[in-house]
Amino acid sequence: MRVLSLILYSFIIISIVSCAGSYSTYNPNKKFSAQKLKEDFVLLKNILEEKHPSLYWYTSRDSMNYFFDSLQNEIADSMTELQFGWTIIAPLTEKIHCGHTTMELSKNWTKYTKSKSIPSFPLYVKIWGDTMLVTGNLNKKDSVIKRGYRITAINHVSVKELTKKMFSYMPVDGYSQTYNYIRLSTNFPYYHRNIFGIYKNYRIAYIDSLGNNKTALLPMWVPDSIEAKRSKNELSKNPSVKTQKLPNKYRSLTIDSSIRTGIITLNTFAGGIKKQLRPFIKKSFRKLRKENIPNCIIDLRANGGGSIGISSLLTKYISNKNFKVADTAYATSNKLCPYSKYIQHDFLTNMMLLFSTKKKEDGLYHFGFYERHFFKIKKRNHYNGKVYVIIGGPTFSASTLFCNTIKGQENVIIAGEEAGGGWHGNNGILIPDIKLPNTKIKVRLPLFRLVQFQHTPKTGRGLMPDIYISPTTESVKKMEDRKMMLVKKMIQERN
Repeated sequence: MRVLSLILYSFIIISIVSCAGSYSTYNPNKKFSAQKLKEDFVLLKNILEEKHPSLYWYTSRDSMNYFFDSLQNEIADSMTELQFGWTIIAPLTEKIHCGHTTMELSKNWTKYTKSKSIPSFPLYVKIWGDTMLVTGNLNKKDSVIKRGYRITAINHVSVKELTKKMFSYMPVDGYSQTYNYIRLSTNFPYYHRNIFGIYKNYRIAYIDSLGNNKTALLPMWVPDSIEAKRSKNELSKNPSVKTQKLPNKYRSLTIDSSIRTGIITLNTFAGGIKKQLRPFIKKSFRKLRKENIPNCIIDLRANGGGSIGISSLLTKYISNKNFKVADTAYATSNKLCPYSKYIQHDFLTNMMLLFSTKKKEDGLYHFGFYERHFFKIKKRNHYNGKVYVIIGGPTFSASTLFCNTIKGQENVIIAGEEAGGGWHGNNGILIPDIKLPNTKIKVRLPLFRLVQFQHTPKTGRGLMPDIYISPTTESVKKMEDRKMMLVKKMIQERN
C-alpha cells in the first residue's frame, strides 16, 4: 500500500503556513487518531454496503470485503486528513468502478488551500496510452525540458507503470480509462503530488526533438508569490486538453458558413439560471432550421452530465423516434435511515426516494417513470440534417444517455474517443454527499443504478465512437484541435 512521502506534508505545511492565512482556524497538519479514522471508515463501509446500488457490479462481494478489511488494517496510526483521504479513501472508491463514487477533501481544506500554492512536480503533460508529452513547465527558467519532448520515465518508473499506479486512485465507470487520461493531462502535478508525494528532485527520462534518449534532474517547483499567482491560471491555459473560449462557458452555438455547419458546444447538462440550457437548446435548433443549415456538430467532449431532463431535451431534437431513458432504474432502499444525518440534503433526498420509487418483487425500489416513460421527439425544429457528435473521456453520465439513444441512427456519426460514461449503464439520478463526521471528508453516494434503454452487454467499457480519433504527437505539439479539424474535413469532403 502506498504511503505518501513525509516530505509532501512538511512542504505543504511550510507553504501553507507561510502564506498569509485567511482561514487560520483550520490546521492541515492536524492528525486524527487511528480510532477516529476507523470510525469514519467503518461508517463509510456500512453506508456503501447498505445504500450503494452497485457496490458489487464490477467487483465481487468477496473482493470488496477483502479491500475493506485490508484498507482498514492500514489505519494503524494517526493520519492527517490528506493522508487518510489519499491513502485510504481514494483507493477504496476506485475499487467500486463507479465514476460517480468519488472522494473530496473537506470544505475546510478546500477553503484553506484556495489561495495557496503547494510545491509539486514541475511539468504539465498530455498522456494517452503509453505516450506522455510535455505541454508546460512551471519552472519558467528551466530550458532543459521543452514542450513536445516525450517523457519515458519519472524517477525510474515507466509511463505505463506510472499511469497504472495513478489510475488505482481514480474512480471510473467500469474499466474505461479515457477519463483518467484527461484527468492526468489536465493537472498532472496535482495527482502526482498526492499519490507519489513530493521529491526534492525528479529524474526525468525523455526523448528530445531530435529523437535522442536523455535524462535530466529537475528540481521540484516551489512557488514564490508571483509564481503562485501565475500557477493558478496554468490549468486554464494548459493546452494538453481541449479548451475553447465560449461566450458562455457552459454552451455556445456558432455557424461555420464555409462548410454550412452549426457547431453546438455543450459542456454540461447541469441546469441553473446562469446556464440557461433549455432556452439555448430550443433557440439553437430554431436558428439551424431558419438558416437551413444541413450539418450540425455537437461537441460533448467536456460534458460530464447533469440533468437527465436537459439531456433528453437535446435528444428530442435529434432522435428519429420516441425513446426511453432506462430499461431499469432502481435504488436498494427508499430511505437513508439510519444514516440520514451523515448525508447531504437528507430531508429532500428521503422525500424523493419515498415518493418516486416503488418496491417490486425483486426487493428493489424502482424509479418507474424512467422505466416506463417514452419521451416524444420534437416535431417543430426537429433536426434532420447530418449530425456529428464529438465525444471523449469526460463525456459522462447524462451525456452518455444522449449518445446511446442516437447511436446507429442513419444521419448520426459519433467521433472521438471512448466516452468515460458506462455504455451499459451507470449510477446516479440522486447523488448526495456522505460527510464523514471526524475528518469531514466527503464521498459522493449515487443512489440509483440506471441501465440504459436498449442497453449493450455489461463489458465495463464506455460508449464507443463510430469513428475513432486519437491525439497525435504532432497535433499536441502544434496545439491543434485534431478531432474538430477531422470532423470538419469529413463535412467538407461530403459537401
